[in-house]
Amino acid sequence: MAGDGAVDAMRLSCALPPSAAITEHARQAERLGYHRVWVFESPALHTDLWIALAQVAAATERIGLGAGVAVAGLRHPMATASAAASVTELAPGRLTVAFGTGHTARRVLGQRPVRVVDLVDEVRQVRSLLAGQVVDIDGKACQMRQLPGFGPARPIEVPIWLAASGPRAIAAARDLEVPGVLVTNTPDRSWRECALLRFGTVLRPGEDHTTPRVIDAAGPGWASIVHAIWEGSPEAVDDIPGGGRWRADLEAHRPPAQRHLDVHQGHLTTLNGRDHDLVTAAGPALLTPGWTGTPEQLRDQVAQAVAFGVTEIVYAPAGGDITAELTAYAKALSMV
Repeated sequence: MAGDGAVDAMRLSCALPPSAAITEHARQAERLGYHRVWVFESPALHTDLWIALAQVAAATERIGLGAGVAVAGLRHPMATASAAASVTELAPGRLTVAFGTGHTARRVLGQRPVRVVDLVDEVRQVRSLLAGQVVDIDGKACQMRQLPGFGPARPIEVPIWLAASGPRAIAAARDLEVPGVLVTNTPDRSWRECALLRFGTVLRPGEDHTTPRVIDAAGPGWASIVHAIWEGSPEAVDDIPGGGRWRADLEAHRPPAQRHLDVHQGHLTTLNGRDHDLVTAAGPALLTPGWTGTPEQLRDQVAQAVAFGVTEIVYAPAGGDITAELTAYAKALSMV
């Protein structure tokens, strides 16, 4: 990263959902010098994580690839290990897999996130499978048995990280001795590699919270916070500007057992009509969460993140022009 001071010490990556445009966006990220493309997993909201990673691997030459995050419990550990092996064959040395409990991917299925103890079990199982070991899964012995030509030889070197923002997940990451963590809040300084997920947009001269482009680009991040609050207590969203109207509209269109189907639609990517009204009602508060600001303000944020041990910023662009958002963030952080 071209620049000075703390910015030089930081790697800038991006987080993208599986989509028809993901290869185009990944190629642009590679041209701009992004370190890695992390790909979301949420089967009810996007197409398949591993197919998207394979598409990006085939469409790019050197940019890192990240499963960000692979959600525990969505598939058999052998299926995950085999998928990781397939991507590794396509792009040797480029894949990192971060596992998580699935706060959005499982909520939109009407399920709670998996227990951290189950997450830890799956991480250990997948690591052992990739190492070529015999693993007990559901009381039965499992081992990767692909012959030459049907899969890479074991051991398969794939760094396994953890999404670790809560105290139990942080403790699990330490217990697992993972080489890196993906976080959504300020970490401590104990991680060798620490990637911080951030949404937002670079403000252009004259723009503020009322600018339609800013609403479209920063709004999905704001809406995702409200969605998380609703999951904890639906009535609590009434304390947020526009939240009461948002909840009333949701409840008018879905019976209680189906409301989770609508809440997270567009997660960190696009605004539906209900969320657009919510974001507009936020006023100047829209610019507070995530990293939305001028280039100078964003570079200050980087300096603070470096001081807290962050080694990688994972930018989740949103809105109608992802290429422009990726370019603006790279320029703001002096990458181009």
